[in-house]
Amino acid sequence: MTPVPIGPATSVAEAVTAVERWITDEVPETWRAAAAAGPDALRTVRSPSDYRQWYPAFAQSGLVAPTWPTEHGGLSITDDAARAIETVLRPLRFSRLNPLGLNNAAAALFSHGTEEQRRRFLPPIVRNEEKWCQLFSEPGAGSDLASLATRAVRDGDQWIITGQKVWTTWADEADFAILLARTDPDQPKHQGITYFLLDMRQPGVQVRPLRQITGEKEFNEVFLDGARVPDEHRVGDINDGWRVSASTLSSERQMVSGSGSGGMGRLGGFSAERLITLAQETGRWDDPVVRVKVMRLWAQEKVRGWTNARVRAALSAGQSPGAASSIGKVHQATLNQQIQDLMVDLLGTDAVAWPAADDPDAMPPEVHGMLRSLANATEGGTTDINKNILGERVLGLPREPDPWKGKPWRDIPRS
Repeated sequence: MTPVPIGPATSVAEAVTAVERWITDEVPETWRAAAAAGPDALRTVRSPSDYRQWYPAFAQSGLVAPTWPTEHGGLSITDDAARAIETVLRPLRFSRLNPLGLNNAAAALFSHGTEEQRRRFLPPIVRNEEKWCQLFSEPGAGSDLASLATRAVRDGDQWIITGQKVWTTWADEADFAILLARTDPDQPKHQGITYFLLDMRQPGVQVRPLRQITGEKEFNEVFLDGARVPDEHRVGDINDGWRVSASTLSSERQMVSGSGSGGMGRLGGFSAERLITLAQETGRWDDPVVRVKVMRLWAQEKVRGWTNARVRAALSAGQSPGAASSIGKVHQATLNQQIQDLMVDLLGTDAVAWPAADDPDAMPPEVHGMLRSLANATEGGTTDINKNILGERVLGLPREPDPWKGKPWRDIPRS
């Protein structure tokens, strides 16, 4: 397995030809045939375990993050070439494994990390050899993340971490975590925070799963009791972690809105295209009221796609997405919940009860998607917080008064 032979000097047409040749050589023929028949056919011949086993070939090709430099696991190709080859790959539905590494961790490393850190961590992220999670939210610091209380105390060339994090996606599988911890409680809450890369496989890190309404255990709470981080795994300057985290938080909003480089397959449910076919399958398409509801959501999904395209174009031009990522996040959270609610409405009584079985997949996928979508308003930054961002940075509304602004963190009341 070798990288696809394309680079910064390769034309778009040459890049497409090279990727088409790679698909013929490296992708199983049954997958290619099924992809031509549609996503449902592809699922019948490629299980998740099959895909994970084959994934090293995808990672080695450089196509997981093709615009990244070659030394970081990419191909150093232009954005135009990347968009063209993504069109070629799209029917095969090659999801990017390790999305929190590819999006959240990588964003901070590219913006604020050292070249040594990028060379150390980015290639294993691309290869899915080291999985990542994000240790930001705490029991008393969710929407008001800057009030976080997890402490990092310096001990020579290391930092000792003590505290608790919660709602940590995939912490039970993670090898490393991006971590925000307070390093100076005498500074205001948005200051005195430092950004670290934490080894999750060490004494002093305890992970406890949190069961969701769907029955899954995707989120976790994490207890840190004397865990250690070498200073060389600090990203950015000491006490400048809030500024560093902005790149991660923006990337997370893009990912949850669907505009991130790795996409986000855990929003729950199906697209508006499935609404159309389900309405036809259930005989509800003949109802003009149902058609209006379905097509309104279909149109909104198109708008979301255009918004995400604008964010990606800004990123490709070297610009910060800024508040645009919040627009996509707020829109997607609300839209996805509306789509999944209508999905179970169209399903009718089959969404209320189904034959009892020991099979965990007995629940109709439409019901599972609706239940999972309930979290959309919270993950990636709550909808209300993102609306505040839009109000202040897009509409120019005044900030809410904060009587504790500028006061030391240790003096601010906390839950």
